[in-house]
Amino acid sequence: MLNDILTVMRKELQELLAAHTSSKLGSVRVLIWIAVFGVLLPLQSGIEMISSPIQILMWCWFPLFIVSSVVTAAFASEREQHTLETLLASRLSDRAILFGKVMAVVVYGWGLTLLIIFASLVTFNIAFGNGQWFMYPALILWSGLLLSLLSALLASGIGILVSLRAPTARQAQQSVSLGIMLLFFILVFGVQALPVELQAHIYTVLAAGFNFGMLFAIGSVLVLLSAILLGLSLLRFQRHKLILD
Repeated sequence: MLNDILTVMRKELQELLAAHTSSKLGSVRVLIWIAVFGVLLPLQSGIEMISSPIQILMWCWFPLFIVSSVVTAAFASEREQHTLETLLASRLSDRAILFGKVMAVVVYGWGLTLLIIFASLVTFNIAFGNGQWFMYPALILWSGLLLSLLSALLASGIGILVSLRAPTARQAQQSVSLGIMLLFFILVFGVQALPVELQAHIYTVLAAGFNFGMLFAIGSVLVLLSAILLGLSLLRFQRHKLILD
């Protein structure tokens, strides 16, 4: 089954990359993501941000935003283009199709996140290096990379589940993107609405409690949520129901 999963993943990745390289809007969107999050934000934050645990929260949000913009088309667009029946009639198993599509959007979203992280590091060193080479602390770097990967997996689980049910790709994307953006703005503006003293206390507690145990707990929650969503997607992925829908 692994070969079938990889086959589906390669096909989906090729289509994603082709859609972005053939479309000026897609290429511009990617460049904007890198410019805003990989250049402008590091310049505004200053060199102190390179060692702040807040970096991890940002790296976890990137794949949520990126994956949600493409994952919802996984099945909804196939339904719109009337290619879903052909896909479901192939010899590929349900798991191979589902996991192949999930892996494709995870690789895509995480890959762009890695580009943003690398661009941020380059920006920090060019703008503030003064001849020195700054690097993310090991705990922040490796935990950030792992948690951003799990975040991409979580976003794919949400998007796939919505895509299986949505009649059109536009409706699916709007639903997922709106939910993620609302969550982001609630967290950001919710914290900013707190008194300054309370904000400082929260940051102090987070920084003081930033250790392997906290990261393991967060990672475990992301894995659990992703497993639940993918399990629900497998239950929903029934060929005769999808065709009838």
